[in-house]
Amino acid sequence: MRMSWEPLRRELDRWQAAGRVARFWLRDDDAVEPTPDLERLLALSGENAIPLTLAVIPGLTGEALGGRLAEEAGVTVAVHGWSHTNHAAPQRKKQELGGERPPEVVLGELRQGLQLLKRLHPARFLPVLVPPWNRIDAGLIPALPELAFAALSVYGRAKLGGPIPFLNTHVDIIDWHGTRGGRSEEELVAELVAELGDRFAGNDEPIGLLTHHLVHDEVAWDFLSALFAATALHPAVRWLPAAALLKA
Repeated sequence: MRMSWEPLRRELDRWQAAGRVARFWLRDDDAVEPTPDLERLLALSGENAIPLTLAVIPGLTGEALGGRLAEEAGVTVAVHGWSHTNHAAPQRKKQELGGERPPEVVLGELRQGLQLLKRLHPARFLPVLVPPWNRIDAGLIPALPELAFAALSVYGRAKLGGPIPFLNTHVDIIDWHGTRGGRSEEELVAELVAELGDRFAGNDEPIGLLTHHLVHDEVAWDFLSALFAATALHPAVRWLPAAALLKA
């Protein structure tokens, strides 16, 4: 293991010594169709027995992805908005599920997206909503259970209570404001150690890793490979599918 991974190894050994196990889960956004990058992600996660949740864009996908994922038992499909279209006003942060359109229009698209992905991925589908850009108007959230969504997945600390459970991500491996490729190994390891420290202190939320296979460079792929190697067989780590975490 490279020296940059030593802080994570020490933290995981601390968990092991305390007889504790950290829960991790993996979410990858923007899947639409089979691509070489998706194949690489499926191979990497499969070889390491890492359950994968793919946030699929309903309005842009079709039968090809459904057929490809039908044979991937370790994959779960979630609803990534409708078409990943920005409807926010100029100068505002990008948002598809926002207040710029009538709620009935937005909710109608989400209903359609859920039904479509449920049909395309009958054995892989889980009714979890992943808003594009991790943003959704708060006024829409109470209506999600009525559309048959079981959970909402955004970025950051999960909110307790409310009309629907949260299953969030916490560490994003992409440098969106710089290279738009993988972030530095040292920085990501430090974030993972910080998240583990927070969980050790009492936060029971699973740690969510966020990836975007379509924009990964070799830095991103190398980090994922090293992370899986460091954690997949460590006794203090358990990578879990989204469905198991929602039942916990």
